[in-house]
Amino acid sequence: MSDIDVRPPRKTETNGSVEYVPVTKEDVAFVGTGPVPTKPYVDEQWYEDEKEAIFRRVWLHVGRIDEVANPGDFIVREIEAVGVSLLIVRGNDGNLRAFHNVCMHRGTELVCATEGTARSFSCPYHKWTYANTGELRGVPDNGNFFDLDKTKFPLMEVALDVCAGFVFVNLDRHPKQTLREYLGTWADSLEGLNIDVSDVFSEYVYDVDANWKVAYDNFQEIYHGRFVHPRSIGRSTMAPENPFGYPTKYTFREENLHRSKTLWNNPHFTPDGPIEALASELTRAGMAKGPVSGAKRPSTEHYYIFPNITVLSSPLYTFTQTIWPLGPARCRSVIRMYWTGADKNASTRFAREYRMAALLDIHSEDRDIIEAAQKGLSSRALDTVLFQVHEVTCRHFAAAVDRYVTDYRAEVAAKRSGEAL
Repeated sequence: MSDIDVRPPRKTETNGSVEYVPVTKEDVAFVGTGPVPTKPYVDEQWYEDEKEAIFRRVWLHVGRIDEVANPGDFIVREIEAVGVSLLIVRGNDGNLRAFHNVCMHRGTELVCATEGTARSFSCPYHKWTYANTGELRGVPDNGNFFDLDKTKFPLMEVALDVCAGFVFVNLDRHPKQTLREYLGTWADSLEGLNIDVSDVFSEYVYDVDANWKVAYDNFQEIYHGRFVHPRSIGRSTMAPENPFGYPTKYTFREENLHRSKTLWNNPHFTPDGPIEALASELTRAGMAKGPVSGAKRPSTEHYYIFPNITVLSSPLYTFTQTIWPLGPARCRSVIRMYWTGADKNASTRFAREYRMAALLDIHSEDRDIIEAAQKGLSSRALDTVLFQVHEVTCRHFAAAVDRYVTDYRAEVAAKRSGEAL
């Protein structure tokens, strides 16, 4: 599998900045040029089909290996769109596994805690007990069952794999691709991030009254930045030579799945006041999280891994955003910003808190406009939406979703046709 790069010729200036050369309509026309239907953003049946076609079949990012670093460590992840709870645990044998968080007796949720350490797990209903490697070890009053063979009732395992310390699961009982095949060259991009397993992260979570794709689209384009974020990010990404702060490069997977953009940052930017200046200096001094490959400043890479994770990597820090559907017009965003090691002093803590607060300010501005967009779409006033050159990532994403849903519907129709014969 190969990628398609869209990057006009440019050069590095003597001050280290990168000359801005705009991406044109001709550069991205191969992704499509026409209006895009609004139905996938508002139709309840489409949403139901997305859940089955996408979230039960593709690889989903659910955590980091440092959250389950030691034998017995576990985390529980809820994939609410499909009603699935997962128990992700490192067994006493050192292997990391994912199981449906379901007792094999009568289906009771096995673990109620969100994280912890345990050698075994006992169902709160009838105390069936499982080793942290999944085997059924104890059944009270075992003799009153009808020829119960405990070896045949381990916890139901879910496909799990790891790339660059990121934990992924796949709810398909027989995944059609390995994680590496699914990610392709994006696996190399993740492995090129300067995030060590010993690093720590800060997290915040917020819900949005919008379809998950409306929210995801917002973070795929910067066209809105000049209007929604004039103070929070505007000065750092815009300059006279690039007044909208448009990216300098886009990359697309040939099979119409993942995508990325390279953000252009204002080479003339200076921090707004002494507090921001101090936070920036402390960040540069002790929390650089950019690509190992050494992306030259001002360069920020923004990766989009289908279906719902974004990874933004700059020479200063890396953060991830995972957007989970909760309903046809509701979703949840999970933000994690990664730091090099634990806080060592008050200055480090200040800089990290400042960065998190600044990012939260940006996402607060985004949430308001995303919800306004959903309200307009839900009115059904529009049958289509329009995407310009620098919304090409939204168009590419819409095509990927459409392909998965269309293929799933064809599969269901063929199965029904076969059953009718």
